Amino acid sequence: MKEYLKVLKEVLEQGSMQVDRTGIGTISKFGMQSRYDLREGFPMVTTKKLFFKAVVHEIIWFISGSTNIKYLVDNGVRIWNEWPYANFKKSKEFKNETIEQFVEKIKSDDAFAAIWGELGPVYGKQWRNFGGVDQLKNVVNQIKTNPSSRRLIVSSWNPTEIEDMLLPPCHSLYQFKVDGNFLDLQLYQRSADLFLGVPFNIASYALLLTMVANECKLTPRFFIHTLGDAHIYNNLVDQVKLQLTRKPMKLCEISINMTGKSIFDVKYEDVKLIDYISHPAIKGEVAV
Repeated sequence: MKEYLKVLKEVLEQGSMQVDRTGIGTISKFGMQSRYDLREGFPMVTTKKLFFKAVVHEIIWFISGSTNIKYLVDNGVRIWNEWPYANFKKSKEFKNETIEQFVEKIKSDDAFAAIWGELGPVYGKQWRNFGGVDQLKNVVNQIKTNPSSRRLIVSSWNPTEIEDMLLPPCHSLYQFKVDGNFLDLQLYQRSADLFLGVPFNIASYALLLTMVANECKLTPRFFIHTLGDAHIYNNLVDQVKLQLTRKPMKLCEISINMTGKSIFDVKYEDVKLIDYISHPAIKGEVAV
């Protein structure tokens, strides 16, 4: 994962100070790109422990078309909780519940979850129903039937529905490319939280690439990560400096049981991470 650490170091040393909507402020650099070769191993960051369970459940959640956090909450994944909680705090129903109490209500009260667990038409909605178009299913079919196409694109950025989303898509568009027996995937990410978000995004889209390649009987090769605003939040600078002192470890492997299955049938239990070793986790607060 030297490619990721190179980006992290470059932004820390060469980025400029920026104000942002969260009020925390960032060190930012615009326009960066990294390339991860999955033939060398699965690109899980090793300079801090990554919560792979959340990676798997989130991609399954996206693929399902869901936009409600209840599935994630029920499976012990907390990565999306802050945004619906912040929305709930603005409502008349808010009675000074902590985020832990809010999450418990999402888990135990289906009616509450149906309203306050909803994020709006975010990723899953756009992937599976962008104005009535199932983009993901279409792309998978095109990879199988028209592999030379340059239109193997899924867009999460739908300008007509941005205002209805609690968080507009950060990873906003991705494109597949078939090259012989290889399948590549490039992601354009408009906004990239380098410490908390990007390691997660790399693993997530590498997993998606592997799943689609397996279904289409191709070999996953390059995940290309193109970043718009690549930034380090000011409250995470110390954590970044600590991470940069750590030496990367050997990459792990991944196994996905897709026998007789499409990507739309994959369950959490079908995905196995093999020989993942890493330095300890480094905690940091997400900016909302």
